[in-house]
Amino acid sequence: MIKNMYVSMKGMLERANQGNYAVMAINCFNIETTRACIEAAQSLRAPIIINIVQEHMVNHCDSDLIAPIVKKLANRASVEVALNFDHGQEVPLLKKALHDGYSSVMVDASRYDLEGNIKMTREIVEFAQEFDASVEGEIGCMGATEGEEFTSDQMKTNPQQALRFAQETGIDALAVSYGSSHGNYPEGYVPEFDFERLKEIKELTKMPLVLHGGSGSGDENILKSVKYGINKINVGCDFMNANTEAIKKHLAADPDINFWVMMHQVEKESQELVKHYIRLSGSEGKSL
Repeated sequence: MIKNMYVSMKGMLERANQGNYAVMAINCFNIETTRACIEAAQSLRAPIIINIVQEHMVNHCDSDLIAPIVKKLANRASVEVALNFDHGQEVPLLKKALHDGYSSVMVDASRYDLEGNIKMTREIVEFAQEFDASVEGEIGCMGATEGEEFTSDQMKTNPQQALRFAQETGIDALAVSYGSSHGNYPEGYVPEFDFERLKEIKELTKMPLVLHGGSGSGDENILKSVKYGINKINVGCDFMNANTEAIKKHLAADPDINFWVMMHQVEKESQELVKHYIRLSGSEGKSL
């Protein structure tokens, strides 16, 4: 009997929560980036989450195109693969992604007040049940390195609100804010994480927690985040940067390199960054 490896995040994150490790979620946008992540995960026997952020899905690879590609690649693999709509901010797009075959969605309604966030997130949780898909929600806000609008203390997740949010929405995973920011940090900069806040949220909710903006956070912050309760780690910029640097290297060595040859080399080399994060997360060898 052939095992279905295209799954939701629910089971893999429940096991990560019980086993005190994290699953990597890497931002992809096409067949090459997706395949690189799945092959990296397979080489280390780790579950993997393919994240497609809303901007990329809308402007590059829509949900009814990318979902079948990821599903096909997943079922050719021997490790579990989830496809997650990352930072979905529009209800119609979130529902369409589920209709088109995404196995998971992340609702980003953090721009609303707590009541509005709960309402929108719960609507998607109820809708996702029809598709046996998992749902991630977010409480608190994430800053961005662009314009140096880093995450401030006022943006960080309130532990009591996190508990209420989790209880009233029925989400499978909770994204929390405790010091990371989206984007590339300035060279040499390492964010300061509020681990006491993270520990309190974990103790209250006891559920799978998610770190957004994992890129550039530093190995020590990642390791401590896993130790204190993070079960899913999102990485986008570091993976994109690894691809860009590989392209630069090959063009510098041979400006006339065949594009097809270069892309296959880049796909292979970018896997090393994914493997590094898998090892940090503790998910090596954890796939069923």
